[in-house]
Amino acid sequence: MLDMKHEVMVRKMKDEDVIKKFKKEKCWGLCTGVDLKDCNPETIRDPDSIRRFIIELCDLIEMKRFGDPTVIHFGPNERVAGYSMTQLIETSLISGHFANETNSAYLDIFSCKEYAPEKTAEFCKKFFGAKTMNYNIMFRN
Repeated sequence: MLDMKHEVMVRKMKDEDVIKKFKKEKCWGLCTGVDLKDCNPETIRDPDSIRRFIIELCDLIEMKRFGDPTVIHFGPNERVAGYSMTQLIETSLISGHFANETNSAYLDIFSCKEYAPEKTAEFCKKFFGAKTMNYNIMFRN
């Protein structure tokens, strides 16, 4: 029985191991979900900053953007109100939502081309000035 008082540590794969597994197993895609908490409120509420983030992220992970990014502010209530963004890339899609009420960001980077997920997540954290970050990796087959 798991004692809920103790935190379970999950070791993340190193970027080079992710890329090696991606290639060895001939994965169809790689998805990284990045959750950011306590972000800089000015940055997550600025559509120009979000557009700049998309461009810089695509440059970092060497993904070619397909068309312009879409950045729209919406939300049916204060709990979820904020900007959402999408950017088609030639190998799939980058998307995210920024929650104003909690100064949080929820980002998904999905590509059929390999990239370094930890480096990507750290870039996201730094760009949005997040105090904490969690990310998860999923291999798509």
